[in-house]
Amino acid sequence: MKALVTGGAGFLGSHLVDALVSRGDTVTVLDNFRRGKRAHLAAHLESGSITLVEGDIREYDAVQAVSEGAEVIYHLAAQSNVMGAVEDREYSFTSNVVGTFNVLQAAAERGVRRIVFSSSREVYGEPDTLPVSEEAPLRAKNPYGASKVAGEVYCRTWQRSTGVECQVLRFANLYGPRDRDRVIPMWLQRALEGQELRLYGGQQVLDFLWVEHAVNALLAAAECSVNGPINVGSGQGVPLRELADRILNLTASNSQMQCEPARGVEVVRFVADVHKMREVLGVEPPADPLAGLAPMAASLAN
Repeated sequence: MKALVTGGAGFLGSHLVDALVSRGDTVTVLDNFRRGKRAHLAAHLESGSITLVEGDIREYDAVQAVSEGAEVIYHLAAQSNVMGAVEDREYSFTSNVVGTFNVLQAAAERGVRRIVFSSSREVYGEPDTLPVSEEAPLRAKNPYGASKVAGEVYCRTWQRSTGVECQVLRFANLYGPRDRDRVIPMWLQRALEGQELRLYGGQQVLDFLWVEHAVNALLAAAECSVNGPINVGSGQGVPLRELADRILNLTASNSQMQCEPARGVEVVRFVADVHKMREVLGVEPPADPLAGLAPMAASLAN
């Protein structure tokens, strides 16, 4: 299969590229390197197993050019950090909304069969009940969530009006090697260095998922029967205080917890209902959502 991965030099994108190359797909990556790193794709660049194009999804011509001949577009490029989206709302809008529009438009013009769109649990905002099903109301709490709601609406509209298949995946809190600027990699690094772990609020209960499960969901989403948005998570809630304890015990760290006031734009409680992930994608959630902490800590320590 010929695949285009937008944001393919980023955290999730580069792991997806690894899997696509491993199974023999022809892969093109489009990335503006705002968060992505060439180092994430170094082995593939050295072997010539991918085509890397430095470009921005906000520029339609760039998207149109790399979409030529693609069967599937995995659209992962985005401003994907909640606080980053708050601090730079314009970039969040132009990347996540205008950029998604460009990808959809190019896909329709180039005859792409399917787009797999990376959405987020942030579309739900603060849910009324847990776990959260895909039918729950979308009440985004921050600019990042709002931009993903808009992206989903455009996907739905384009599928109806152009026939381009759009499968939306709503990811929980992913973690794994190459991740940065999110709670697990930040806390692991700080624990290894003996620095304090900053906890904002302290009441958070969130759904964490190792990146390999997310990659399996993306691969399955390219071939499944299009079935509306699908949550991708562990289906288990982890209190952030419990996460901190696991990290401190794992790293044998003397780091202390430093509690800060809650940040109002952040969602406090989320656990995904993963029935559709199991039934439609055939992806089983992990028994322990934090089982990846040990290999991730080892990778940071080396």
